[in-house]
Amino acid sequence: MSRIGRAGPIAIGALVLGVGAACGASASSPTYATTPTAPGPIDLAALPLGDGYVSSTPKVGYVDSCMTSFPPTGGATGDGPWIDTQTHTWDSLSKIHVGGAVSWPTASYVVQVKGSRRVIRFDDLPIDHATGVFPIRSSDPAYQYDMNPNRIEAHELHWSLPLHPHAARAPSCTGGGPIGVLDDGVVLFNALDGEGRDAGAHEILDACGGHPDMSDLYHHHEVPPCIYDRAPNGRATLVGYALDGYGIYVVKNAHGVMPTNTSLDACHGTTSLVPWDGRLTRVYHYVATLEYPYTVACFHGTPTSSGLSTGGPGLGGPP
Repeated sequence: MSRIGRAGPIAIGALVLGVGAACGASASSPTYATTPTAPGPIDLAALPLGDGYVSSTPKVGYVDSCMTSFPPTGGATGDGPWIDTQTHTWDSLSKIHVGGAVSWPTASYVVQVKGSRRVIRFDDLPIDHATGVFPIRSSDPAYQYDMNPNRIEAHELHWSLPLHPHAARAPSCTGGGPIGVLDDGVVLFNALDGEGRDAGAHEILDACGGHPDMSDLYHHHEVPPCIYDRAPNGRATLVGYALDGYGIYVVKNAHGVMPTNTSLDACHGTTSLVPWDGRLTRVYHYVATLEYPYTVACFHGTPTSSGLSTGGPGLGGPP
């Protein structure tokens, strides 16, 4: 077995993402109070708030959620001052994070190709960064907004994904559990918290954008800065895999600008040349953005359910 780190990025020109979504992005994109204008940089101090942008069908700028109703509790206990409900924006630069720096020296993330499958074995502990201290301590300033009582525990996970994914007849919704894995060895959830709100804005995460759920499963709701900051300009960088087998990429132009929703389809993806299994390949892929819904908004392909285990769908043994 070989331990897999981050895939080497390949330069593909000054503009690495073609504009023009496959599913009519500009026609169905929601109107925010402050709409980011591609290709200029997004204002991290005034990100569009994703609250209310949940749908039972694919729509650009929305999360296509398998859940159609949410309980009144299940996320942060109160809005922080970084959320501006008047302008429907939030300030990611002033948002606090969970304190502490816990290292995980035994963390493991291994990717192998076996026949027509991409097999990923990992324990959901970060291989290259520390986490905050969970449960959140009452002395931590984050506690007044989010009293997350959960711990971070190792989970022996074995995912078997298609090596050459194909588009499904129709996109499918994302559930409340894992929708993919990032190359720090940590599972990825969709952009919603337990109450169906913008998790990036409301939930108090640690310095690398993670926190544990009720099953002690550490997870991200977006590709966090500790990952996308390392991706070079003018390149597409593979940073993970969705449960349908498609890659998740950080894409920056020569000036370091990442795309916005208007460049992507309803599932938050596009088809273009990207490094894929060691070659530049024109293939569908998901693209990380700084704005909600951040990553996978619906599944372009057929998601693999590798059995059910603690933390939601897609965990456990091979199919």
